[in-house]
This record gives sequence, C-alpha cells and structure tokens, in this order.
Amino acid sequence: MNILKTLCSIHSPSYNKELIPIGSPVSETGYKLQGSDTISNIDCLLHKNNEEYHLSYIYKRLINAGTSLTFKPDFKLTENTIQSPYLDNRLGVWTLLKLAETLKNGIIVFSCWEEHGGGSVEFITKYLYEKYKIQQIIIADTTYTSEGVKHNNGTVISLRDSFIPRKVFVDKIQKIAKDNNIKHQLEVEDVGSSDGESVQKSPYPVDWCFVGSPISNIHSPYEIVNKNDIFATLKLYQLLMDNL
Repeated sequence: MNILKTLCSIHSPSYNKELIPIGSPVSETGYKLQGSDTISNIDCLLHKNNEEYHLSYIYKRLINAGTSLTFKPDFKLTENTIQSPYLDNRLGVWTLLKLAETLKNGIIVFSCWEEHGGGSVEFITKYLYEKYKIQQIIIADTTYTSEGVKHNNGTVISLRDSFIPRKVFVDKIQKIAKDNNIKHQLEVEDVGSSDGESVQKSPYPVDWCFVGSPISNIHSPYEIVNKNDIFATLKLYQLLMDNL
C-alpha cells in the first residue's frame, strides 16, 4: 500500500506585473506573497482586478518572469487549531513521517505535479504495481469543510468527488474505522479530485480511496485545521497499514 499527497498552489509572474496562478490558489487583493529571483528576496502584495479577474503584484520593481511566489506564512496556533498556508503539504509531510515511525508493511510516496497536469502518479502506480504488486492506495491529502464536513468531526473518508472509488474498498476502510472507534465523517461531492483520479485512469487493477483532514479557507493564506482531526487521520492511517 502507498500513500500519496499533493503539491501546493502558487503564483508565477508573467509580464508587465501579471500573475499566473498555478493550481487553484484563492487570490484576493492584499494577500502577501514571497519568493526570490536572481536579484533579491521578494515580499510583495497581490492585486486582483475583480472586473476582469486579472491578477498582478505590487512591488518596487519588475520580478523575473517565471519566479515562484507563495503565500507568506501567517502561522497561528491555538489550543484546538492550526492556521497556515499549504496545510495539505505540511500536514501530509508531518503525518506521513509520523506514520513512518510505526510502519511495517507499506510504502509511503510523496507525489508531485497534481496541480499542473499530473504524470508522477501514473508512473508511481505503474512502478509499484509491476515491482511490488501494490493493489491498494490511500490518498493522503486534505479536503474542504462543507455543509456535511465539519471541523472536529474526525478524519474524512471520501465516497466520491469527481471520481468514485470502488465501493467494496471504501466499505472496508469504513469498517476498520468503526471497529476501532476512529472518529470519522463521510464526504460525498460531485466536484474536485485528487491523485485518485490518476490512479483510477491508470491501466492497473488498483483500488484507491481518499482519507484526510478537513480544512477551512483551503488554498488561501489562512487555512485552518482542527488538531483532533489530524490525530484521527494519523490513527486511521496506522490502522489501515496494519489491516488492509
């Protein structure tokens, strides 16, 4: 079994101070961006023309075209929550490193390129199936809070987004969560996708399912996650590695 996570969303300068989004970052006037080019480190502001949905940056000089600009961290820790940009990446790395401390049977994979065309997961799926006969994949990512998915209600098992995992596999995951009293909630959406899309489109008989923590303000500088949901997600990952 392997676990996959995703790449972040960023902005890339084009010409005449225009910004081109990579992935699907939330873009609002006043958001602080940071990066560096061949001239210096950069701290600038994002500007959005609401009428034309034109994105640009406010800075004292032109930034080299193609420079990666990311949200400037606004990290806040409370008793119950964590706020930070790019929690999908940061939570993914932390959770899977913690999982690695107890992992005996399984493979952990950090994937990339999901936000701009894909390609790595298709290769990974092929490699793992042909070399190790891996036939079950858990997608370790974050999802949106919504009308049916709330903070502090546990880890999220996705029954469907734009793609639908095989029911018998999802039922097995739900049973493991229930039998071990893991607080969890079910997600049913008709939009959005994850690395599961690439697994499903591969020509290999591999089951997949998304399991992850819910986040509010996703793809913005102010993403928020509940700590209890993080720990529920980690515990379920550990159980899945031992019982699937």
